[in-house]
Amino acid sequence: MTREILLQRTIESLSKLPDQKMREVSEFAEFLLHKMEDRILTDGIQNLTVESNSYKFLLEEEEIYTVNDLKEVYK
Repeated sequence: MTREILLQRTIESLSKLPDQKMREVSEFAEFLLHKMEDRILTDGIQNLTVESNSYKFLLEEEEIYTVNDLKEVYK
């Protein structure tokens, strides 16, 4: 089913609903849009963090502790 057909069927269905139900559908559609926008924003922030060099120093950090530093070894 194409987007245009889906939109047309949805509009036809909405036109048959009473006003209160149309408001509910409208609020739900707005909720879905906000949820989608929040997800896009969160993904963008995560990508910026991953691609950033801010934490690059952690990858280059030398090991300061060895197994010899352990007081007790668990098996």
